[in-house]
Amino acid sequence: MTTGRLLLALLLLAPLRLGAAEPFDVVESTIPAMQAAMKEGRVTSRDLVLLSLARIATWEGRLHAAITVNPRALAEADALDRERKAGRVRGPLHGIPVAVKDNVQTADLPTTGGALAFDGWVPPADATLVKNLRAAGAVILAKTQLTELANWVAASPQPMPNNYNGLNGWGFNPYDARRDPREATFDGRPALNTGGSSSGAGTAASFWAASVGTETSGSILSPSNQSMLVGIKPTVGRISRTGVIPITADQDTPGPMARSVTDAAILLGVLEGTAPDPNDPATSACAPPPGNDYTRFLKKDGLKGARIGIPRAFYYDRVTPPGAEKPRGGLSPEQAKVMAEAIEALKKEGAVIVDPADVPSVVDPDPSRNYLRWGVCTDRDEMKEKECSIVLAYGMERDFNAWLASLGERAPVKSLRALREWNVAHEKAGAIRYGQSILDFSDSLDLAADRARYEADRAKDLLLTATHGLDAVMAAERLDALLFPGPSGASISARPGYPTVIVPFGTVPNAPKPPFPDGFEAKPAPYGVSFAGRACSEPTLLRLAYAFEQATRRRVPPPLP
Repeated sequence: MTTGRLLLALLLLAPLRLGAAEPFDVVESTIPAMQAAMKEGRVTSRDLVLLSLARIATWEGRLHAAITVNPRALAEADALDRERKAGRVRGPLHGIPVAVKDNVQTADLPTTGGALAFDGWVPPADATLVKNLRAAGAVILAKTQLTELANWVAASPQPMPNNYNGLNGWGFNPYDARRDPREATFDGRPALNTGGSSSGAGTAASFWAASVGTETSGSILSPSNQSMLVGIKPTVGRISRTGVIPITADQDTPGPMARSVTDAAILLGVLEGTAPDPNDPATSACAPPPGNDYTRFLKKDGLKGARIGIPRAFYYDRVTPPGAEKPRGGLSPEQAKVMAEAIEALKKEGAVIVDPADVPSVVDPDPSRNYLRWGVCTDRDEMKEKECSIVLAYGMERDFNAWLASLGERAPVKSLRALREWNVAHEKAGAIRYGQSILDFSDSLDLAADRARYEADRAKDLLLTATHGLDAVMAAERLDALLFPGPSGASISARPGYPTVIVPFGTVPNAPKPPFPDGFEAKPAPYGVSFAGRACSEPTLLRLAYAFEQATRRRVPPPLP
C-alpha cells in the first residue's frame, strides 16, 4: 500500500465508534459469526469494515497484502446496513468485507494484475464473479497482492519470485514477515515463501473475512498452504472466468481462500452463481447445488467409510523416472511426519486408506506415457528439445489477446506484443526487473502455425493427468479422493481442470538451500493437506475436508496481535 492509501485508511478510522455494547473482534472470526452478530445487532457492516481497516492500517506496511483499498468501503457498508435494517438481506455475504485478487476486474477500482503498464487502469465492467459478490451483499474491501500477471512473465534465466510485481513490489508472509537475508537472494524477497501467485496474507491476518484467488497451476493451493488457509481450487468452469486477466482458458479458475472450510464453502457458492455465464461456456460443466449452498455437505462424520488414496510414488517417496539418472520428488522427514499424522487422523475418523494408490502415469516405465517426463515449456529451445507442453504459452497468446480485444478502447494496451514493448521501454522504471522471457515465448507462438503442436500437447496433458492419471487410479481403487502433501498435487490436477481442497494441518522447518546465515532463526512454515478429486467433485471434497478440519483443528493464526 502506498503512503497515500495508508493515510486514507487512517483517516477513515477517525470516526470509529462501534455500535455494539460488547467489543467485536474480527481476528479469526468466521462469516457465520459475523452474520450472527449483525443479525443480533451487536455489530454492523460499518463496524466490520472499520475493524478491518484498523488491521490493514496496522500491519499492511509489513505485509503488502493489498494493492488497492476501496475508498468507498464505508459508504457501501452503510448502504448494506440500511438494507438490513429495512429487512432486506441480499445473501450469505451481506455486509461482509472480502477482497479479490488484482487480476479480477472491478469497475470501480483499478485492476492492474501487478503490471506497471496497467497502473491505475479501471476496467469498463465488473467480472462476473464480482457481480455475484455484490449481489450477495459483499463489501469488496481491497484488491490483493499477486505475482505479476499470475506469474506468467519470467522464467529462465531470472524466474520472477512468488508474490512480486513491478507495481507493488513484494508481498510478505504473516507467519514470518522478515526479508530473506541470504546474499544470493537479498533483493527484498520474503524469508518465508508466500506461495504464488495469489496472496493469502491479508486473509490469514484477518484484514478481511475471505478472499478470491485465481489458479492456473497452484496459485490458490500454494499460497493457501503457506498461509494456513483453506483454499478451494474448483473444477475449471465452476466459477466464471469472464473479466479475469487470463493465462489460458484450459486451466484458469478463480476460487475461495478462507480461514475455515465453512467460510470457503460459503464463498464458493456465491462465486459460482445460480446459472451458467453465457460469456464463459465452461460454466455449464458442473451444476451448482440447490441454493448454491455448499454448507449442506459439511458433516463432522463425513470421513466415515470414505476411500482415500495415498499416491506414494513421487508425492511421498522419491522415484527415478524412466530414462532419468536421479530420483525426484518425495518428502523431507519433517513433511513425512506431518503426513503420517494426517493419515492416522483420517483412519481415526473412519476413513478407508488405500495405500499405496499410485498414479499410473507417475510410475509408468514407458517415457512417452510417464507424467514426470512431461513438463511445461517456457522457451523456444525447450519447445524444440524437451518433452514439454506449450499449452500455457499458447493459451496466453490466444486468451490474453482475446481479453484485451474484448475491452475495446478501454484496453490498457492493445496486445501482448504491445505490453512487451511497453515493458522494454519502461525497464528503468522497474517494469521487468526479472525480464519477461515467458511473455516473449508466448508472443513468439503463431496461433495458426503452432495449433497442431498445441492440440497434441493438450491431448497429452489430458492423457497423462486424467485418463492415464487421476481418473485411472480413482476408478481402479474406487476412491473418493487422493490425499496430497501440501500443494504438491496442484499441477496434475490443474491440467485436466480438476478440483482440490487444501486444509491447514501442521508446520515444517523453513530450511532453504543455501541455508540462512548463522543467527537468523527462521520461523516454521505452514503445511497443509490436499484432498483432490475428479471433475465436479467439490461436494465430496468439501465433506472430507470439513470432517478432517473439525477432527484436527490445526490452524493457528499468524503471530500478529
